[in-house]
Order: sequence, then structure tokens, then C-alpha cells
Amino acid sequence: MAADSRCRFYLLTPPVIALPSFAEALARALDAADVAAVQLRLKPASDDEIARAAEALRPVVQDRGVAFILNDRPDIAAKTGCDGVHIGAEDPPLAEARRILGADAIIGVTCKTSRHRAMEAAEQGASYVAFGAFFDSATRGVVAEADPEILEWWSQLMEIPCVAIGGITPENCAPLVKSGADFICASAGVWAHPDGPAAGVIAYDRAIQAALAG
Repeated sequence: MAADSRCRFYLLTPPVIALPSFAEALARALDAADVAAVQLRLKPASDDEIARAAEALRPVVQDRGVAFILNDRPDIAAKTGCDGVHIGAEDPPLAEARRILGADAIIGVTCKTSRHRAMEAAEQGASYVAFGAFFDSATRGVVAEADPEILEWWSQLMEIPCVAIGGITPENCAPLVKSGADFICASAGVWAHPDGPAAGVIAYDRAIQAALAG
């Protein structure tokens, strides 16, 4: 997940999934339009449940040339062959995640609205930083805190990519794309789309492309 000249879509799974039907839905979604990465985020779930889900979904994602990221758990990510991990403030530190996963792994860091945390993450070798929430998010149970200006500040200052997350829909993502987000991350807008997840991914892709063209 390197910085690109264009913004791309980053798909977050629902907190609860049912296999194998979810794997089939995920495959259809990834085949519908451009997706840069999929993050498996199960809350709550046991270690065994997370590992089984990762093992089932990883080939679906990686066989399509999409990065497969696991939330919170670098140990399980390493055991199940994930491309990387996304960590928050309460998760293992970045240095520990890097030790477990190796130099080539993708390691993303939640920074919310903290410029200081983002700078620290960059200095410690993060692959990307994530800012948000930009809008109220039912999926993550948070209210909007971030301003698009933080994306503009980061993109002008750093080469490490930034991810925008939190309540983002195809209808409201344009200011974030135009402010410099390298990736738009969303979940409910895809999985709860009235026409199905494939239509949801297409909607985000079209909205991102329209914002870039505008």
C-alpha cells in the first residue's frame, strides 16, 4: 500500500461475518471495482475465530492482487499469512508488530486526530497512518472528530500514505479525496448497500474517480 497519484478504496469487513457466505460476497465485491486493501476487523471474536476467518479470506483477497490486513493482531497475521496488520493505541507497539511480521509487512496505525501520533508512527516505520472519524460512524460507534485539513497537512508534509476512515460514504467522500487522502476506508457503505456489496464498491470507486477528476 504505497502512496499513489490517485486515491483508492480500502475495504473494512463488518465486525461479525458468517463463512462461507461472506467469502463469496467478498469475492464478488472485489471483482466489481478497484480495491487496494481489505482489513479483517472482527469485534468481538476469539483467537480461533479470527484465525479461521483470516485463513478463509486471505486467498480470496490475495489471489486478486489485493492486500489483506488484519486488525489488532500481528501474531495471528503472521501465522495466517496476512500482508500486514492495522494497530491502534491499545494494540502491540509498532516496533513489536514489525519484529513479528518482518520488514516487508504493511503496518498501519490509527492516529485519529493526533498529528503527534502520526509523526511518531512515521518515524517508527509505519506503512500508513489513518485519520478519522470524519463523519459519524455507526460501524465503529464514534462521532466525527477529524477535519479534512489534517489530510491536506499530512499529504503536503509526508510521503507515507494516509487513510481516511469513519462514516465515509460515496456521497461525502469528495472533500477527503480532494484534501489528499491516499485511501478511503469504509465498511457499512458496502456491506449494507441496498443493491449488495458489489454495487457498494462500485459506488465508492465512482465517487473517488469523480472527486479526482473534479
